[in-house]
Amino acid sequence: MAALCTARCSFRSCSSVKNVQKSKHMFRRCNVRTLCSGTQDNDSAKPQFTDPAVQDILTRITGLDLQKVFRPIKQELKPPTYKLMTDEQLEKAVQAATEQAKKLLQMPPVLPERKPINDVLSEDKILAGMDTAKYVFTDITYNIPHRERFIVVREPDGTLRKATWDERDRLIEVYFPKEGRKLTAPLIFKEENLKMVFSQDRHEDVLDLCLVQFEPDSSEFIRVHAATYEDLDKQGKYELLRSTRHFGGMAWYLLKARRVDGLLVDMLKRDLLQDAVSLVSLFNMVHPHSESAQEAVSQQVSGIDLLKIYSQKESQRSGYIELALQAYEQTDTRSSAV
Repeated sequence: MAALCTARCSFRSCSSVKNVQKSKHMFRRCNVRTLCSGTQDNDSAKPQFTDPAVQDILTRITGLDLQKVFRPIKQELKPPTYKLMTDEQLEKAVQAATEQAKKLLQMPPVLPERKPINDVLSEDKILAGMDTAKYVFTDITYNIPHRERFIVVREPDGTLRKATWDERDRLIEVYFPKEGRKLTAPLIFKEENLKMVFSQDRHEDVLDLCLVQFEPDSSEFIRVHAATYEDLDKQGKYELLRSTRHFGGMAWYLLKARRVDGLLVDMLKRDLLQDAVSLVSLFNMVHPHSESAQEAVSQQVSGIDLLKIYSQKESQRSGYIELALQAYEQTDTRSSAV
C-alpha cells in the first residue's frame, strides 16, 4: 500500500501536470516516427477524447471541489503554517488555489493500444550459437524522444530484430529512470490484488500509480483503467472519482461503451442536473447515429428535453430518470410560484 500513497504524493505536484502535457506532445509525434510501430485512429471523423468540445464537457462534469483536490494525504508530518489575511488576500489565495486545482485536474491522455513490434532487420545464421544470451543495443543519446530511440536485440540464433514494447519500456527505465516507476510492475496490478484494493475504495490511488508505472498506450495501462472503471460502474461508486483527474476518463470509457445510465442516475440523485444534460449531449456527439441523437437533432431540443429523449430512446433505466425529472420540474414550478 505504500506504493499507492507514494503515487498520490507524486501526483500532487505541478511537475506531474507538465509530464502529462509532455506525454501528449510526445504521442502526437508518434504518428510520424519510423523506428517503432505506431497506432492510428480508426475513425477520425468521430469526436476524439482530445477534441476541445469533448474536453470542455468532461471538465465541467468532473467538478471542482477544492476540499477534495487538496485533501490531506499520508506523508511526512510537518508543523502547520498559519497566515493572517485580509478579505482581499483570502480571495486572491482562493483564486490561486482554484487555478492550481484546475491544473491538478488535467485529464491524462486516452489513447488506443499501441501495435506490437515484430520487425526483423536481418537473420545472420553465421552468428547462430555464438552465445546463449540475447544482446541488446540501445541508443542512449539524451536529446532523442524515447519513442524514436533505436533499440535492437540480437537473438542467440543470429536474428537481429527491433525490441518489443516491453523490452523498450524496461531498457528505457534502466537508462532513464522515471520517479516512482519500477522495473517490474508492482503486484498490486494483478487481478486478485486489484479486487482487494477496490474493496477499500482506493480506485483513485490505483489509477495514480498506473499513470506512473505504465505508458498511456500500453496494454497494462488500458487493462488497469478498464478494470477500475468496470468496478466503479458495477458498484455505482462514481463519486470516488468526482473532482479528480480520472473522472473524465471514466465518463469517456462509459460513453464509448454506451453504458452511461448508472452515471446519469447518480448525477440526478445528487441534483447535478446540468452535468446530466452535458453527459447526454456528449453521448449524442459520440454516437450521432443513435436514436437519441437523431431525435434530438430533428426536434432541436436542449436541457431537460434532451434527458427525456435519451430516457425514451436509449436508457435501460428510463423509469427512474423520468421520475427524477418529474420531481425536478415540480420543485422548479414551486420555486417559480413563490
